[in-house]
Amino acid sequence: MITIDAIHEAQKRISPYVNKTPLLRLYDLDEYLGCQVYAKMESFQKTNSFKFRGALNALLALPEEKLKGGIVTASSGNHGKAIAYAAKQLGTKAYVVVPESAPKIKVEGIQSYGAEVIFSPPAERFNVANQLSKENNWSFISPFDDNEIMAGQGTAGLEILEQLPDVDSIIVPIGGGGLIGGLSTAVKEINPQVKIIGVEPSLVARYSNSFAAGHPVSLPPESKSVADGLQTLKPGELNYPVVEKYVDKIVTVDEEYILKATKLFLTKGKVLAEISSCITLGAFLQRKVKFHPTDKVVLFISGGNIGMDQFSKFEEMSI
Repeated sequence: MITIDAIHEAQKRISPYVNKTPLLRLYDLDEYLGCQVYAKMESFQKTNSFKFRGALNALLALPEEKLKGGIVTASSGNHGKAIAYAAKQLGTKAYVVVPESAPKIKVEGIQSYGAEVIFSPPAERFNVANQLSKENNWSFISPFDDNEIMAGQGTAGLEILEQLPDVDSIIVPIGGGGLIGGLSTAVKEINPQVKIIGVEPSLVARYSNSFAAGHPVSLPPESKSVADGLQTLKPGELNYPVVEKYVDKIVTVDEEYILKATKLFLTKGKVLAEISSCITLGAFLQRKVKFHPTDKVVLFISGGNIGMDQFSKFEEMSI
């Protein structure tokens, strides 16, 4: 299990490189959500997502010879972009295995930092990356199932507590569990009273299904959601016990409400966020979470990598 000390160490390690992202007060969303709404804007992080925190921490923690030997990872997009940028900053080469369905904006972002993109069927990307690691002696960096990744992501939790010490709840998108694992550890170890709520797509409910079964379970390979950044089919082995220990509640959101939330964030909140980030707001719209008007609730905006080609998915929807 990762520790609060590891997260503080990660913060020292990555602070010269990362942005301290803003925490915005979104007054115009209060009436829709019934509480005091804040947004942690990791869309303003370098590479436009929180993933840069963990990716950089993981690479900086590698021995020099491992780092210089090359890096390979599997990603739906944002982690790959973060690894590509971190690798470029540290003078090494990255190879990123992405699903064939990855949004164009994310693929182009990875390539823009000099990494090589390798396409694979979505359910096979981890197998492909691990095979490439063995064949070429490249260091494999998991998008989530890694303690250094979790510690890096946890630094965002430290920032939230610094920016809003009296926060009541933090609502976080959940995929493999790297973000919510690190963030919940950071927050709960400092202030156990803060509620941490994870949100995942109903169509890719790997944590909800796993908790119901009492152990990590895999979803069918064909499981997919409009929330392209939350497509992981099974909880990470290292992440699962952390999430089980620290996260208060996990809820699922249907596709319709994820898209409605993306539109509401843009039109009423004036926040451009990628669809996977907006699932947190979708939980409110589907009435999966409810708060008091005086509650201070932070929505974790995990990324901003959304292209114009994705707007057609929700532009006609009524809120």
